[in-house]
Amino acid sequence: MPRKARIDAVGTLHHIICRGIESRNIFADDADRDDFVSRLGAILSNTSTRCYAWALIPNHFHLLLQTGTAPVATVMRRLLTGYAITFNRRHGRQGHLFQNRYKSILCQEEQYLLELVRYIHLNPLRAGVVSSLAELNSYLYCGHNCMLGQRSEPWIAVNEVLNRFGKRQKEACKSYEAFIADGVAKGRRHDLIGGGLFRSAGGWSAIRSAQSAGIFLKSDERILGDGDFVERVLGAADEEMERKSRYRQLGFDLEKLSALVGEILGIDSADVETPGRQPRRVQARDLFCYWAVRELGISATTLARRFGLTQPAVSMSVGRGEKFVAEKGLLLEEHVRRQKSDSTSNL
Repeated sequence: MPRKARIDAVGTLHHIICRGIESRNIFADDADRDDFVSRLGAILSNTSTRCYAWALIPNHFHLLLQTGTAPVATVMRRLLTGYAITFNRRHGRQGHLFQNRYKSILCQEEQYLLELVRYIHLNPLRAGVVSSLAELNSYLYCGHNCMLGQRSEPWIAVNEVLNRFGKRQKEACKSYEAFIADGVAKGRRHDLIGGGLFRSAGGWSAIRSAQSAGIFLKSDERILGDGDFVERVLGAADEEMERKSRYRQLGFDLEKLSALVGEILGIDSADVETPGRQPRRVQARDLFCYWAVRELGISATTLARRFGLTQPAVSMSVGRGEKFVAEKGLLLEEHVRRQKSDSTSNL
């Protein structure tokens, strides 16, 4: 049975779980862990991806990420590939380090963010990496000590989490710490990581109650949220796939996108992809990259090769392009439809 496609969009929240192949350790020592954290921080900063929680366990890791200028799939590909190459070189090994496919669960932020922060930050305690909450407070390879102010990293969304516990930092930290402590007795939360219907419904009791009332619960194994949220996410994903399919059916490719961007900004289409730092060319490149990635589904890697740029540079361009589109109210689909209408009327 084919795997379902990842669901993603700017601003969406994802719980990432990645394990070593055959449950083997992916972190042998602190040097490995330091390398992983350094790579993670650099990639998240370059792509404006926010991290609300993280924890490293010897044979797996958890991340709670909010999509920025690059899809989570791009972030994870860069992170896992770079880390695996360095790990294999350091330890004189060959072959795959991670399981073929990491688990990525798109989450309903308002309902689940704090529960997921707690679940992830308690993972080292449940896994026996640390033996107590006091030890967890000083464990370096988990976002918990960052929340307590013992470590500072610009890519960790400390304020966004603590603001949910209070307006004053000291009081918020105390409330957060109490919230974490209350979660110790809850144990492994299958409703946060289990199967789609079980997870989205909030457990078997909720499923049975709904079924007895004759209520059909919309579910998907890739999503953590209530039925309405699942329905909205799937609807948006279907709409995005249909839009990309329509572009393909119209034969709208990167060359035509260059021409359209040139027309909109009043420059020659050849200048859209010409290297340079002139404001108009940079603006054209930003618009081109944003529409290519977000609307046509072209990877940042493909665009980096096309422009002779680094992947982080393309991701930054996508971010600037998104702001430009929002400011100007530009919709690619409207321009493509207008072009198609004009060409048809000229026949």
